[in-house]
Parts: sequence; C-alpha cells; structure tokens
Amino acid sequence: MEEFFHEFLHNKVFWIAFVGWAVGQGLKILFGIIRERRFDFRWFVGTGGMPSAHSSGVSAFATAVGLKHGWSSTFFAIAFVVAVITMFDAQGVRRAAGKQAAVLNKIVDELYLHGKISEGRMWELLGHTRFEVFVGFIIGVSTALILGHYWGVN
Repeated sequence: MEEFFHEFLHNKVFWIAFVGWAVGQGLKILFGIIRERRFDFRWFVGTGGMPSAHSSGVSAFATAVGLKHGWSSTFFAIAFVVAVITMFDAQGVRRAAGKQAAVLNKIVDELYLHGKISEGRMWELLGHTRFEVFVGFIIGVSTALILGHYWGVN
C-alpha cells in the first residue's frame, strides 16, 4: 500500500491534470471576484462559469498522456476521447440543464408570488458556453505543455 501511495504522489500525469484543473478553477474565482467585486464560495465548488475548469483539467490530462506515452498510443486515444466527451457535456448537456433550471425558476417564482408553492430555487449555472470550454481547453493544453517541459514528462 505504501508503494501505491508513493507512486501515485509521483505521477506527473496526474499532477499536470490537477494543476490544469486548479488553474482553470482559480481563474474562474479571480474573474468572479473582478466581475462581482466580492467572493462567493460557490465559485470554488460550483460548476459553470469562465473558464471551464473541467475542460482545463481533461485537456491537461490528455496532453500529458500524449507527451508521456506518445500521440499514437492507445492511452492518448482513451484520454482524448474522455476529454472530448467531457468538454461536449460541459457545453451541451449541462448547459441545457442550466437553461431548464432557469425556466423552472421562473415558474417557481410565479407560483410562489401567488402562494401556491414553497420550493426553493434551482442552481442555473450548470454548464458552459463554447467559448468558456475553448478557453479551458487552451489553459489545460498550455499548462500541460509548460509543466511537461519543466517536469520532463516524456
């Protein structure tokens, strides 16, 4: 078990993916503070917003796998497919769910004004725009290329 933890903690591909996600999430918080002039803890743990930390993390992961195992490896193909599915979901399915939440919130507001319902509001910012996903992708690939170079991932 000790060997597992030692190897895991020295897994450069994992750390590149984690740093890619952390950079994306950190920028999301920074942009939120600049835009709103306040801090909201939900920006750290929530989904949606600029940039997509999901995209940053999975694109950093796929790039690190490509650097380590080669661009024609099965490992890179798997990582690439997972990244594409994750980014598609971030801007597609979850975005649509966020729009549905906005419509449901309007319905709840109207019913609540008339005293017929007491349900709480739903979280609307679930997904990302294509631009937010693209920016997350650029952040992730850039992070992986920089760290891969300095950490000697090859």
